[in-house]
Amino acid sequence: MTKTYQFPENFLWGGATAANQLEGAHLEGGKGMNLADVMPGGKVRFKLITAPGFDFEIDKETYTYPNHDAIGFYHRYAEDIALFAEMGFKTFRLSIAWSRIFPNGDELEPNEEGLAFYDRVFDECLKHGMEPLVTISHYEMPLYLIKEYGGWKSREVIAFFERYAITLFNRYKDKVKYWLTFNEINGATHMPIFGLGFSPATEEVRLQESFQGLHHQFVASSLAVKACHEISPDAQIGCMLLYAPVYAYDSNPANVLHAMKEEQIFNYICGDVQVRGEYPAFTKRYFKENDINIDMQENDLEIIKQHPVDFISLSYYMSRTEKKEKTTEEQSAGNIMAGVKNPFLSASDWGWEIDPTGLQIALNQLYDRYRVPLFIVENGLGAYDEVEEDGSIHDDYRIKYLREHIQAMGEAIEDGVELMGYTPWGCIDLVSASTGEMSKRYGFIYVDKHDDGSGTLERKKKKSFFWYQNLIATNGKEL
Repeated sequence: MTKTYQFPENFLWGGATAANQLEGAHLEGGKGMNLADVMPGGKVRFKLITAPGFDFEIDKETYTYPNHDAIGFYHRYAEDIALFAEMGFKTFRLSIAWSRIFPNGDELEPNEEGLAFYDRVFDECLKHGMEPLVTISHYEMPLYLIKEYGGWKSREVIAFFERYAITLFNRYKDKVKYWLTFNEINGATHMPIFGLGFSPATEEVRLQESFQGLHHQFVASSLAVKACHEISPDAQIGCMLLYAPVYAYDSNPANVLHAMKEEQIFNYICGDVQVRGEYPAFTKRYFKENDINIDMQENDLEIIKQHPVDFISLSYYMSRTEKKEKTTEEQSAGNIMAGVKNPFLSASDWGWEIDPTGLQIALNQLYDRYRVPLFIVENGLGAYDEVEEDGSIHDDYRIKYLREHIQAMGEAIEDGVELMGYTPWGCIDLVSASTGEMSKRYGFIYVDKHDDGSGTLERKKKKSFFWYQNLIATNGKEL
């Protein structure tokens, strides 16, 4: 028996991208170099960005840099947005490249060419009845701020980010109703290069430096919320979490307690600060046991308290299973946050465990804790896609993945969760953030671009394109 789900009439169906993974044109239009521009391609990327000592220099002899050209959205945005409109998107999540607006990051005046580019992009979206959902900072701060200031380790960056955010709100207040401050902010302790724009000196100082950088981002985010509400009162501004519910490996109380603590640290610190406006009680012990001492200014906590976000957005790709004492053989190497292998779950081509029920659990956990609207702004399956001789791409595995996760969303709505919308990740094939590969494809639209940089950039509609088109047309009733 097929079950019919009831999604809200104004539910925001769409798709999600990031500037550094699809725009290309990395030095056109007055843009400065940014973090993504020095990220090499290939599976070596993840090892480099999670280990201390990354130097943020380009090594042309050893690595390729796929973000430099990406999929050419900078020049083909109208064509791509028209394809999204053909699917029926109500919203399109994209990010603004900070270094297109302030090439170095610390200028007093913005780059008009960069501002004008996003005017054209937003106008194109609105022409098709598509609301832009805009991430202000998505893994690509200006390289100058990293080299000269040390990224988010420096308190000075707060003022630069505030100026940048205010510039965006003033320029686009009549075009953008939905904003996000920092992409996957809680991922910073695992991937400080992406999230905070610096590489810890050693593993021993990773937590201290990461939480100090996070504190600076908390203040910057609250100042952005304040500015958004003052400049564009009708807009809504949210935070963005990398969310993965944490399961205990078994009913051993030691494993249950360990899983609970892991979930507190990864899933709830950033949400509590940005939504509740305060550090949660458990951080006092955690900071003490890990020798973390955050340098705060007198009014930091007051700013955070007074300016919480309007909603929570999240990425959901996997759950996480934890065991206090684990062997190397038990570890789940493919998952972003490690953990142990869950015997009840299958995995993607890249080893990411697939858990649709975990999404229902995640939505219930978040809504029970915060009671603010939720927005799923990333979810999807990275997979190898094969183009048939006739040019078709039969990605039934992607349809199955998305169907099961959307069903989990429907169940969460029945549970009472207030859900604003759904923008699956990589609605068009783009450069993978974690590995810099093109072969790790997520999109409804195939792009003829390959790991070695070859390809025509031709766009092709996959089978999932038509499936998602029908799903949006029926508001999720035909799953």
